[in-house]
Amino acid sequence: MNQIPSIYHQCLVPADLTVKQALERINSLRDVPLTLFVIGDNDRMLGTLTDGDIRRGLIAGATLGARVAEVMQRSFRAVTPQADPEAVIEQARALGISLIPELNAEGCLTDIIDLRRRRAMLPLDAVLMAGGRGERLKPLTLTTPKPLLPVGDKAIIDHNVDSLAACGVNNIFVTVNYLHEMLEEHFATRRPEGVEVTCVLEPRPLGTFGSIGLIRGLRSQDVLVMNSDLLTDLRFEQMYRRHIDSGADMTIAAVPYTVSVPYAILETRDGLCTSLQEKPTYNYLANAGVYIVKRTLLETLTGEDRVDATDFIDTLLATPGAKVVTFPIEGTWIDIGSPSDYHAACERMR
Repeated sequence: MNQIPSIYHQCLVPADLTVKQALERINSLRDVPLTLFVIGDNDRMLGTLTDGDIRRGLIAGATLGARVAEVMQRSFRAVTPQADPEAVIEQARALGISLIPELNAEGCLTDIIDLRRRRAMLPLDAVLMAGGRGERLKPLTLTTPKPLLPVGDKAIIDHNVDSLAACGVNNIFVTVNYLHEMLEEHFATRRPEGVEVTCVLEPRPLGTFGSIGLIRGLRSQDVLVMNSDLLTDLRFEQMYRRHIDSGADMTIAAVPYTVSVPYAILETRDGLCTSLQEKPTYNYLANAGVYIVKRTLLETLTGEDRVDATDFIDTLLATPGAKVVTFPIEGTWIDIGSPSDYHAACERMR
C-alpha cells in the first residue's frame, strides 16, 4: 500500500473495528470524502463503509458493538487489472462516488483514486521535453530555463505535470539540457504525491524526439510526448480515447490556424487567370507539440542521433501501414516561446 497518498491512510480500517469506532473514525476524517476502506489480511480489500451503510445496518438490527464486517458494503466498484478504468470512473461519477479503490490481481489495495482531484486514470507514461534554450525569451531565460518561468502561481512545466497527474499519469520523464541543474533540483522536491518525475540529461542537443532514446523505464504501451512550455486545457483523456479507438500508431494534437489574406488572390494555369478570390481566408491545423505514440516506435530511437518531431512524423508517414491521426484542441493552447505569448499566458492565469 506504499503508493497510497498519506492523506488517505485515515480512511483505512481493520475488519475487527466496531461500528461505534467506525463512526468515530468517519467523524474525524479531514479533507477527504467520508468513506472508509475495510482491509483484511495482506492488505486485501474487504469492503467500503459510509455513514449511510452504518445507518442501514443499525436499522436492520446491528449494534454499535458489532464488527464493521456486518454492515460494510461488500459489493463495491474498484479499478482492477481486468477492468476498464475509464468505464469504472465514469460509472462512479454517475453514482456520486468520490473515492475508488485500485486493486491488484489478488484483490489487495494498491491505491485510492480521488475523483475530486483526478479526472481519469490513463495507462500512459509521459515525456516532457525541456531542453531548449528559450532564445526568444531572453533575458528571462539567461538564468532560468524556459520550463521554470512562472505562469500564475507556478512554473509552466508544473501546470503540465499537475494536469497529467490529474489524469492518473504517474510515470513522467523530463528531458533536460540547458540549465539542467535547475530542473533537476526543482523536481527533486516538487512533484505531486504518488507521481515519479525523472530527469534525463541530453549530452548534447538531440532534437525534440532524439532524447527519448536515452530514456529507460517506459512501462506503458503508449507514451504521451509534449513540449513542456505549453499552457493548455487539452483533455488528455479524450485524446487518448481517440488514439485507441482509431487504432493509431501516433496521434498528433492540432490547433486551428487561420490565415486571412488582405488581397485578391489570382488562380492561374499556364499564365492564364482562371479565377479570383477577394481577400480569402484559409483554415489549417497546426502541430500543437503534443503526441501519443506507441512505445514500440519510440524504442527505435537510439539516443545517438538528432531527431526532431517532424523527422519522426515524416518517417512514420512514409512507413507502409502506419497510421497517424489528429486530435483537434478546442480550448486553450499557448506556446510561451515568444514574449507576447508568455505575457498572454500570464494574463490568462491571473
